[in-house]
Amino acid sequence: MPEFFTAPRVTLLAHPSFAEPAHLPVEWQGESTDGERLAEFAGRLCYMSQHNPAKRATREYLENIKKQGHGSVLEHANYSVLLEGVSRSLTHELVRHRAGFAYSQLSQRYVDESHAAFVVPPAIVGDEALEGAWRAQVESAQQAYVALVDRLMERYGWVADKVHRRKMAREAARGVLPNSTETKIVVTGNARAWRTMLELRSSEGAELEIRRAALAILRTLQAAAPGFFSDFEIYTADDRHEAARISYHKV
Repeated sequence: MPEFFTAPRVTLLAHPSFAEPAHLPVEWQGESTDGERLAEFAGRLCYMSQHNPAKRATREYLENIKKQGHGSVLEHANYSVLLEGVSRSLTHELVRHRAGFAYSQLSQRYVDESHAAFVVPPAIVGDEALEGAWRAQVESAQQAYVALVDRLMERYGWVADKVHRRKMAREAARGVLPNSTETKIVVTGNARAWRTMLELRSSEGAELEIRRAALAILRTLQAAAPGFFSDFEIYTADDRHEAARISYHKV
């Protein structure tokens, strides 16, 4: 039996490490992370205000940056996450966010999907009849995939390189797998790019699965760098699913 996901798994892989130059020290105030300090340092360099004349805490400084819309300094801080338990339908939407992002996704040409997992669409979770019908379809598709790979391996028996033969078989057979097939993807984005993506994909108008993933990413990044994402508010929308709204749009 295949594995079924009803929620994404988000793992923070990397975040900034800030090495302050000794000859340009900032008079830091308040609690902060390396990524937040990097953005503040970049902003203060523009005006050579390292002495912090207003005695602002880092997160207060970043709040003003967001309010004023000076988002370019947020581009210095990059955060990488691993997404699992998401569908290829979701990643097809996700990779449309190009500016400020990098992606590395599981390849169905190289990875055997005979034991692939599937992501249950949020709209049918909890409805026994709908889930049953959906599961029957994806299990049938997976069985068709396995049968196609076996037959294609025989058809391409003349290919001496077995690795290449498997790739040829899998790249053809993957066409029967549904958009709900689970995938894994590493996503790196700068804080400004993440804010734009999360504003769009955590909103009420976003498709439910990517909204769910965006909220999981938002919670992860809020814990890693509160100063960059503190103006997002998570709430229950009229459709009874969680959504988020933002105070400062597209800084």
